[in-house]
Amino acid sequence: MAKRGNNGSYKIDKSDLPKAKLNRENFKKSLRLFSYLGNHTWKFTLGMIFLIASAGIGLIFPLKSGEMLGYIGETGKSVEVIQSELMNVGFVLLLILVAQAVFSFGRVFFFAQVTENILKSLRKDTFKQTVQMPMSFFSKNQVAELSSRIATDISVISDAFTVNIAEFIRQAIVGIGGLVLLVMKTDWAVAKWFLIIIPPLTLFAMLFSKYIRKFSKTYQEKIAESNVVVGEAFTGIANVKTFTNEHYEIAKYDKVTNEVRDIGIKYGIFRGLFFSFVMVFVFGAVFFILWQMLFALKVEHSITAEAFGTFMMLALFVAASLGGLPEQIASIQRALGATDRVFELIDGNIEGIDLQKENVASKHTKGQIEFQSVSFNYPSRPDFDVLKNISFKAEAGQTVALVGSSGSGKTTIAALISRFYDPIQGEILIDGTNSKTMSLTELRQQIALVPQDVILFAGTIRDNIAYGKTNATDAEIEEAARQANAFDFIYSFPDKFNTLVGERGIQLSGGQRQRIAIARAVLKNPSILILDEATSSLDSESERLVQEALDKLMIGRTSIVIAHRLATIKNADKIVVLQKGMVQETGTHEQLIQNEEGLYRKLSKMQFELS
Repeated sequence: MAKRGNNGSYKIDKSDLPKAKLNRENFKKSLRLFSYLGNHTWKFTLGMIFLIASAGIGLIFPLKSGEMLGYIGETGKSVEVIQSELMNVGFVLLLILVAQAVFSFGRVFFFAQVTENILKSLRKDTFKQTVQMPMSFFSKNQVAELSSRIATDISVISDAFTVNIAEFIRQAIVGIGGLVLLVMKTDWAVAKWFLIIIPPLTLFAMLFSKYIRKFSKTYQEKIAESNVVVGEAFTGIANVKTFTNEHYEIAKYDKVTNEVRDIGIKYGIFRGLFFSFVMVFVFGAVFFILWQMLFALKVEHSITAEAFGTFMMLALFVAASLGGLPEQIASIQRALGATDRVFELIDGNIEGIDLQKENVASKHTKGQIEFQSVSFNYPSRPDFDVLKNISFKAEAGQTVALVGSSGSGKTTIAALISRFYDPIQGEILIDGTNSKTMSLTELRQQIALVPQDVILFAGTIRDNIAYGKTNATDAEIEEAARQANAFDFIYSFPDKFNTLVGERGIQLSGGQRQRIAIARAVLKNPSILILDEATSSLDSESERLVQEALDKLMIGRTSIVIAHRLATIKNADKIVVLQKGMVQETGTHEQLIQNEEGLYRKLSKMQFELS
């Protein structure tokens, strides 16, 4: 289950990830991972040989150690002979341990190399495909949860390759091989009790613990809910106190903690029953088998001390191996599910982006934009028409302002120009060509966006400006900063262009972030410029500097300006007034202000009266 952390990120508990069934179809899907082995196949093969050898030689250990325990009883041999034989057995056991250590190191060494190479390619392909997904994909999936899920899924696959698969094979070999040896090397009269009692008890314990884990998961989910209540209350403490809603928050927290208590009590009862089951039946079974063994050894004399020691050591190894199998199987199931989810991303429908954009010949468009009867709704809201039969034209080099109340479709028009989405009906023409027929890379190379809420990448100022042209020279970056009115404030910092901006640009003011975004757009040198309320949240001085930079940037470019403050677009060549996804009016400021019944005049009057 994904849980929102204090910083808004998502944390996913691996144990809560969905498990895939252990069937032929899922195994067939998972085999696709081996296509990432490449020239490391021989390392995987060698790792498997070391794994099987380690498990196989490990079965000799309980046999030889059981032989050593046989000297506890009466052997009829002299002390010297016993001492010599014990030294020989000890030496063999030491050799077994050394051999196991070598094989185990070899297995881990080769599997680690194989796994890291697979994961490197898998991470690259997953990010490469996901970052090329269309905007509709990101509108359906929360970015924080998506990135966390990718990281967790690949981590689960890593655990499966480095630990779980190897441990499953090793424990299966030791468990099954040990059972065979129990029957072959010990008296059936004794071995039968182990085979009759232990497997059913193990199966029942597995089912019981699985049932308890469901309670544990529910208990943790409720605790997470209670933490959310606390976090939200403390984060919004100003609102809580302003509305005097302390009683409401206390009641809400009391309700969820009551649920935590009730589930916790049930969880405690079942845990107590499980511990009681273990104490009575599991330990009882162990002592019963031990009693049978001692009875056979000391009373009936039907087995030897060596057989007793061999049985005990084999039983311990088999029980430990069989007991660990359920957890390894569950981890492998989670890994199968994680593999399926990762390949869902890798196989997703991506946009037709040329990843080598430097090799794409830049065809500098004139920048003429024409909407012809465009209608659109978002894939997540197919029944709600955001745009209805929109038509307007922006000539090359013109400034066209989009005006209207919130939700009228202004930002959607900007998204359609960049082809983040395609219209449901109608056409969008760029220089007379349907944008759908154009290369996405070529189209977007001609477009730059300066948004209201500028997001900078964690890095230096130089890195963020160069994002507009990744192969730009230092001279080009500095000139872009000058044109954006950013050079002076950048040079006021001790590290100048190497100043770190912090996560999302938090180290810079709003006006500084805007001018970095403008410098980025200057460097890109687009023919189409989209300004989404670029100065609305700035103070007067910052707005003046930003507006000066924007005025220089807009010269010779087709500019689509999204504006709520109408005073900023009086000089636009054309104003398109939108309401409820439809064009209400089109014209210049002087033309529209004359229409007494027009929406633009009403909006202007309202804003000027308020100001």
